Amino acid sequence: MFLLRGFIYLFFIVGVAQVISLEGFELGPNAQYSEDSLTETLQDAFAGFSAIIFFLSAYLSTKFRYAGILLGALMSMMFVREADAFLDEYVFDGAWQLIVTAIILTVLLSLKGKFGQAFNSVKDYSTTASFGFMSAGIVIIIAFSRLMGRGSLWQAVMDDAYMRVVKNMVEEGTELLGYTIVVLAAVEFFVYVYQRRDQSIRTMIKSNLVRFPKLT
Repeated sequence: MFLLRGFIYLFFIVGVAQVISLEGFELGPNAQYSEDSLTETLQDAFAGFSAIIFFLSAYLSTKFRYAGILLGALMSMMFVREADAFLDEYVFDGAWQLIVTAIILTVLLSLKGKFGQAFNSVKDYSTTASFGFMSAGIVIIIAFSRLMGRGSLWQAVMDDAYMRVVKNMVEEGTELLGYTIVVLAAVEFFVYVYQRRDQSIRTMIKSNLVRFPKLT
């Protein structure tokens, strides 16, 4: 089963790499990798999908409830941040900051008096395979993609042949890779939580059958 999962992840990431290259092959030097590109759209979709999966995991598990809520809130904020251009145009300028602030305040209020439980939940989460995926994905999104997408770096490398599209492709493509890894983290977490829940239900049923044996 683990080999199958590995191959699924491999092909998923390869597919994402092909998506990143589509605009380059189609538009060549005219590619922009802007807010309307397929690469940026997938970033939004992956952020939103990850948030939903983390919230579902929180619903299914008591032990990991607060970890799931915090991770879901984090990805919700990142989804809103990725949609800033849409919100600025169709809602009002700076709408994303207001929404993110509302999410933070909602989470803090929901955790009032429960910070110890939340800490233990996150601590337990850190022992799962999902934690490694999540950590790597967030670092790639927040730090690595920004460092690789510095204009000064690409101007130094390309000199007079500098093309902004190259810088944009590397930055946005790397950021999408980060979101892809976060999606894998969310799926890993959901599968882990679901398996634990299923196992707990079977154990409870077996325990009840032992306590109340079938009459013959």
